Amino acid sequence: MKFDQKQSPVIRNVIQCLVLAGVVLHAQATEAQESDREVPVNRRVLPIAAPWQPPIKTLDARDATAPPVFKVEAPQDAPNVVVIMIDDLGFGGTSAFGGVTPTPTFDRLAKNGLRYNHFHSTALCSPTRQALLTGRNHHSVNMGSITEIATSFPGQTGKLPDSCAKLPEILRLNGYSTAHFGKCHEVAVWEISPSGPLTRWPTLSGFDKFYGFLGGETNQWAPAIYDGITPVDNPAKGDPDYHFMNDMTTQAINWIRAQQSLTPEKPFFTYFVPGATHAPHHVPESFIKKHEGKFDAGWDVIRKQIFDNQKRLGVIPKDAVLADKPEDIKDWDDLSPKERKLFSRQAEVFAAFLDMADFEIGRLIDAIEELGELDNTMIVFIAGDNGTSAEGGMNGMYNEMTYFNGVEETVDDMLQHYDDWGSASTYPHMAAGWAVCFDSPFTWTKQVASNYGGTRQGTVIHWPAGIKAKNGLRQQWHHVIDIAPTVLEAAGLPQPRIVNGVGQRPMEGVSMLYSFDDAQAADRHLVQYFEIMGNRGVYYDGWFAGTVHMYPWAPPRNKLLDDVWELYHVAEDFSMANNLAAKHPEKLKELQEVFLSEAVKYKVLPIDDRRQLRLNAKLAGRPTLMGDRTSLTVYEGLGFLPENDFIDTKNRSFEIVAEIESQGKATNGVIVSQGGRFGGWSLYLKEGKPVYTYNYLGLESYSVTSKDVLPVGKSTLQLEFAYDGQSADGQPKLGAGGTATLKVNGQPVGSGKVEKTQFAIWSADETANVGLDRETSVSPDYTEESSKFTGKIDKVTLTVK
Repeated sequence: MKFDQKQSPVIRNVIQCLVLAGVVLHAQATEAQESDREVPVNRRVLPIAAPWQPPIKTLDARDATAPPVFKVEAPQDAPNVVVIMIDDLGFGGTSAFGGVTPTPTFDRLAKNGLRYNHFHSTALCSPTRQALLTGRNHHSVNMGSITEIATSFPGQTGKLPDSCAKLPEILRLNGYSTAHFGKCHEVAVWEISPSGPLTRWPTLSGFDKFYGFLGGETNQWAPAIYDGITPVDNPAKGDPDYHFMNDMTTQAINWIRAQQSLTPEKPFFTYFVPGATHAPHHVPESFIKKHEGKFDAGWDVIRKQIFDNQKRLGVIPKDAVLADKPEDIKDWDDLSPKERKLFSRQAEVFAAFLDMADFEIGRLIDAIEELGELDNTMIVFIAGDNGTSAEGGMNGMYNEMTYFNGVEETVDDMLQHYDDWGSASTYPHMAAGWAVCFDSPFTWTKQVASNYGGTRQGTVIHWPAGIKAKNGLRQQWHHVIDIAPTVLEAAGLPQPRIVNGVGQRPMEGVSMLYSFDDAQAADRHLVQYFEIMGNRGVYYDGWFAGTVHMYPWAPPRNKLLDDVWELYHVAEDFSMANNLAAKHPEKLKELQEVFLSEAVKYKVLPIDDRRQLRLNAKLAGRPTLMGDRTSLTVYEGLGFLPENDFIDTKNRSFEIVAEIESQGKATNGVIVSQGGRFGGWSLYLKEGKPVYTYNYLGLESYSVTSKDVLPVGKSTLQLEFAYDGQSADGQPKLGAGGTATLKVNGQPVGSGKVEKTQFAIWSADETANVGLDRETSVSPDYTEESSKFTGKIDKVTLTVK
């Protein structure tokens, strides 16, 4: 509207007021219409953006209507989701899949849900876990192996790409509460320190809550665990009955109860992944007693018993054949009486560990049922992240760390620990014959990605509100990368295209939802490659070709180009017992070409079988926190440092200089330590006297003690270690001994010989600490509680030479 400049100012003001009033009324009407209209939620871009709100032009809040508070909500009727995965358990482990150890919780879920007998892992823990949580192949998410042997090659770096957001992050950004309890072996070892980065830790990659351990395993009696990003100091707190499996279950129950009490409208996602049944096989005596004598018949008889059970239960076809054992596994009848006694005990403890895990999982399921949420909770229970572990070698081990340090334990030595096998005084693993047994009806085990014994996992899905069938069997071929798409479809959620500003690589798995109510539905996962440290193969529409390049207990058998491939028509040969490579060479060649095509597509190449060499970060080409540093100065209070994040004193001379204050004879405790009961070293004071103890794999211990009490006040305590392993060509010998010398204010106060040293690894979970010794104690002179230094530590400098 144009205003006539000849009009009086009063008239012009009246007209302007009327026009403005009309504009405001129109805007308010439009605003009301917008607020009443339901704006569609774009779940393809996460986080979900709040809807645009027009500017408010009303002056007085009393006259305005506030817009609704924006909040992200999960789709209506989206189920709770619980993913449970046992560690290192093969296809024949649970009683629902023929196992001889009763697993009533697993069986209960199977009877009221679906069993999948063609479900697969990657054959190794970290790759399986990262694949499950992302819906992508393990090389796609740079987890071609475990991060302890990561390299700089694509597919093997151990670092999750931002373009592959995890399932819990997708669910969290869509209105779920999310929590992770138990094992997390997906964080790069050089990122586990106060310096971070913490972006790939559980609570910064999708989980609201994390309570568990970072790494491949932990001592169940004295675990190294985190609550979020905060280390838990001495979780047992003096409780003689403490066990981490029980602790993590209680934590999970408490979290679910709290979440449902406070936000019952929100669905929850719980990832429950215990350390059981991975070594160390730690379990209370009450569970072990239940299984005494149950394995005296030996692995050949029990393997056949499991096989017969599997046929009776229908989880393998009636015409299936029990595949041959590996040639290295002795017949039980050929073992000595001592070997049979020891190996039977190992199996009893392993079975007890599985029994305990199933019992604790039962507590979790019961708690969900008591909340009235069981019917609308989709439970995915995977019995193993790979086949049963044969990493115990032919005899098993009292201390699993001997495997990594090239020490072969004898049967006679292990029998000395027969009565306390599985207790806090052991760190045990079992003989490989049992791994083959519990992987029935297949030949191979964990690490062997080219055989279903290493990759096939008995799996149950239980969801009364979403699955009509009860006690159903599903035979469609699936893989862990199919879990994430299945959960998203069940929740009514799309795969996002952008997460936190980063474009996403599409998930490579397929949803299993189509099979829930149709047992006869045609397979949708038709091609899948497998590769772990040179063991490689490919599934292609009912056929499988692969090569066993390396046994779990031995170095590579051939050069990669010399490997002999096998061919199986797995649609008709369930257990891979009939090698058809010679009969169908054209089919074998076709599958080999499919493998190479998939390997290029998913960053599998180059294949790297350097198992021992890759333990050396420099040779492997992965980052380390210390880099090329030869000196590290630390201060009181620093701790919880895994050995990959601490200066490496192995296979070389070194020096420790500690500037401390003492009150004389009354001063006790640890100045600095690394490792624990099953391998490590400690510099400490005992009744005022300096002591250096070197614990060799829990098998032998060497100590040097000062003849004098440290003077009152400030002192400089020095430990010099002169390594004996320098050879004539300048290359260090591995695992040699050395001479340890203690000095106080520059003067020698004690010296002694350390006859041998650990050349490869201290521990999978024990840490380095200043001012105390956490987890288990290096020396019996103190406990964790009494190890705290009672003087003052100004600083400690460690220098390697």
